[in-house]
Amino acid sequence: MSTTEALAAPEAVDWTALRNFAALRGQFRISLTPRCNLGCFFCHNEDDVPPPLTLRDRTKQPRPRVVTAEDFLTFIQAMIKAGLRRGYFSGGEPLVSPLAREVLANLPEIGADGSYTLITNGTRIRHNQEWLAQTRLDKVKVSLHYFSDASLLDIAGVRTGIAPILDGIEIARETFERVELNCLLLRQNQHEVRAILDHALARGLPVQFIELVPTDFNEDDADNAIPAEQIVQHLRTLTADEHIEVAGVGQGRRVFRIDGVEIDVIERGLGRHHVGQCGTCPVRSNCVEGFWALRADHAAGLQPCLLRGDLRLDIKDALSNPDRLAEAVARHVTAFTEGTL
Repeated sequence: MSTTEALAAPEAVDWTALRNFAALRGQFRISLTPRCNLGCFFCHNEDDVPPPLTLRDRTKQPRPRVVTAEDFLTFIQAMIKAGLRRGYFSGGEPLVSPLAREVLANLPEIGADGSYTLITNGTRIRHNQEWLAQTRLDKVKVSLHYFSDASLLDIAGVRTGIAPILDGIEIARETFERVELNCLLLRQNQHEVRAILDHALARGLPVQFIELVPTDFNEDDADNAIPAEQIVQHLRTLTADEHIEVAGVGQGRRVFRIDGVEIDVIERGLGRHHVGQCGTCPVRSNCVEGFWALRADHAAGLQPCLLRGDLRLDIKDALSNPDRLAEAVARHVTAFTEGTL
């Protein structure tokens, strides 16, 4: 289905696929900007040109921004209308976006069963704390893939030091009721993983450890990935409370609970859960991502899967009307599900 057909099709809208996705706790995700003040080598940047590539070659630039804060808010209203209740804000680093404050400070009511989450590297939380505290954000998730100046330089290519990130975590704890951490398991940080866990447990912070899965974005860095076996075995020395969750959409996860704190481990062997929508996808056998989020970006694109750039829908012409936009998204998800895109 073409963009024009998705936005202008006169026939009745079949909401089944989109509503099934919503019922399975699928999320909508807004990439406020492709820019970042760090340059983590594994970053795929929501299917845009990643920061480390731009740092190496200034001729490689992400797509230009065409949307406004009002456009993003229209998208959020459309997704809520369609039944989605889990909103995530990412980047790049979302807090370097000039639209961040206007969007996050004007989030619509999402309902008691919904939530808004900010995914950040933590470096800009202190600077933005005052207005962030007044938003409807329910949770902040800080990426902590490093625990020293040396590993930060090795992974993110910057010499700013780890202190601003650790400070951001503490400011987030002061500001929000729920703060979580996530950490990719890498050769460069394997000596720090237990320290990151101890840091989280000492503060009562849930943390997610994630195996780096091979994609087109990071295939040259496959040798930097380490398996989760070592941290899993260590967690088993700390608690017997362990189970595997495969419900909903997205990634299977191994869940531990230590003194009331939830520790997740995402392992490739647990699989991805496609819940029907990917049944006709030609790359499903090689998939490591799955359809677990509808992603809108600064360039007015919407994708159900980062591995399929050919599924990107241009939603610019529908951003003036949340009803029309919701219908366009429903048609796109239906076509994806039926294999007719």
